[in-house]
Amino acid sequence: MTATQIRLWTVEEYHRMIDAGILSPDDKVELLEGKIVKMSPQRPPHAGTTQRTDRYLQNLLRDLAEIRVQLPITLSTSEPEPDIAVVRIDPNAYGENHPNANDIFLLIEISYTTLKIDREEKAPIYARANIPEYWILDISNRRVYIFRNPTESGYQEQIILNADAAIAPLAFPQITIPFSELFLP
Repeated sequence: MTATQIRLWTVEEYHRMIDAGILSPDDKVELLEGKIVKMSPQRPPHAGTTQRTDRYLQNLLRDLAEIRVQLPITLSTSEPEPDIAVVRIDPNAYGENHPNANDIFLLIEISYTTLKIDREEKAPIYARANIPEYWILDISNRRVYIFRNPTESGYQEQIILNADAAIAPLAFPQITIPFSELFLP
């Protein structure tokens, strides 16, 4: 019996499929480690938490970073669309390219039904890309998973905090973010 072989796609091939109309925004997919993966539909708690987090971070980090919501970032073998990407300010507003790993301060995934994917699939991708910090807001359990110290084998530090805690992002140590401002009441 022969093993099934899977064809992995490059970021460049993925872009060509989009440009050719093979993939459209209606497909709601992202590229993860060369695989085109369907994104989960958003339930109201996910959408509301994403909107609340965006609003809070926009006000908090004004003139320090751009906050991108559910927009692509380009990594070597992936082009995910994290719920929140805190990135360097680009004078061209990323009109010529998506942010890459060097542009990213912090990624945040909002997890309502996707905690296993966010922890076991996305965290290793972000660590291999050397994203310095990655948070998962676990809506169901009102916890925040903080991942830091990326290596090729994954993040070396993982902290789990409750929604009543606060932390300073690595890129902005002078700013403390209370998680209660990110979660829905």
